[in-house]
Amino acid sequence: MSCLFCAIAAGREPAHRVFGDEVAVAFLDVRPLFPGHVLVVPRAHHATLTDVPPADVGPLFARVRLLAGAVERGMAAAGTFVAANNRVSQSVPHLHVHVVPRNPKDGLRGFFWPRTRYDGDRDAEAAADRVRGALADIPPDEER
Repeated sequence: MSCLFCAIAAGREPAHRVFGDEVAVAFLDVRPLFPGHVLVVPRAHHATLTDVPPADVGPLFARVRLLAGAVERGMAAAGTFVAANNRVSQSVPHLHVHVVPRNPKDGLRGFFWPRTRYDGDRDAEAAADRVRGALADIPPDEER
């Protein structure tokens, strides 16, 4: 398997690392939205968030939380935007969480895609029912 983020985590590929421990590695995004934009990746290869074993999610996001604070303080930012793509728009098929420094009037408007509205309460409730139904299908051994 040839995974760029696995190679960075193992130290075989260069990156501007800002953090590393037994759980995760964080490094500057090579195409940042703003200076200080970091990617937090698990050391273990998991393509998407849904591939991460439930017991590993908490430790990974403890590191994301730590990096969100460091990016905010280090870049003198008013806040951060934290996001992860799963498959669609995921340029490297290894889970990576973006931590982006944010400031008022920095040019980003909410999410990076156009927002819409539901076509009324019936439409919204139909979408909610589909998600609830998918939750009901989760095997009992999965953590919720």
